[in-house]
Amino acid sequence: MTRIITVVTPVHPQNAPFLREAYESIRAQVLPAGWDWQWVVQEDGDSGLVESALPEDPRISFGTVRASGPAVTRTTALARAAGELIRNLDSDDRLLPGALFRDIELLAGAPEIDWTASRALDLLPDGSTRGHEANDLPEGVIERGAVLRTWEEQGWILPLVPGTLCMRRRLLLALGGWMALDTSEDTGLVIAANAVADGYFIGEPSMLYRRHPHQTTAQEFHTDARRRQRKRSLIIERAQALASLGNGPLRP
Repeated sequence: MTRIITVVTPVHPQNAPFLREAYESIRAQVLPAGWDWQWVVQEDGDSGLVESALPEDPRISFGTVRASGPAVTRTTALARAAGELIRNLDSDDRLLPGALFRDIELLAGAPEIDWTASRALDLLPDGSTRGHEANDLPEGVIERGAVLRTWEEQGWILPLVPGTLCMRRRLLLALGGWMALDTSEDTGLVIAANAVADGYFIGEPSMLYRRHPHQTTAQEFHTDARRRQRKRSLIIERAQALASLGNGPLRP
């Protein structure tokens, strides 16, 4: 029986032109024997622009949702996700060769690990690349609580890129999907996941993180200091509450 890894991509209509590159980066992935991928694309809205930008491929599942922001869009996509593993990919980013192979190989071979993250490279407007600022972890196991602790110690710079997350479906659902925030929903997810389960940091870059003026993280509603502090407080409190429950690792 074929096993599935689902790549989940939320899309705002203005990012529809990037979808072809994202698709080609998924289509080029070589997976371990017995595995295949599914791409669940969820539009934040219902413009018609996103669906028309997608190629014909039976492994693509497209859906719409009332415009609600990235957290709701991502989590709604899970209803159509067939995979036992769920991998993040934003619509304007691209997977690098070997990304899904390494996620699958590690999680299939290490039942004590429930999620992975990996290095990323920034993709600049001129087509060049550079190392992403959030690449501070050494390759290896990420013990519970380490992401939150490092985030605090580094002045609120994450030691990993949450857009590279790959997680066991059961853990993702147990956490309620992506955190219900207008931005930083993936930061909330990775810190919550690490509060209850060990992860693994893969040193090989798995993603090109596109830098452009219209990306969400460049907008004032994301960069405003007061809003960021409120979200940060919720993320920390949630992680602390989860850690206090004392639950063991969640297994498929």
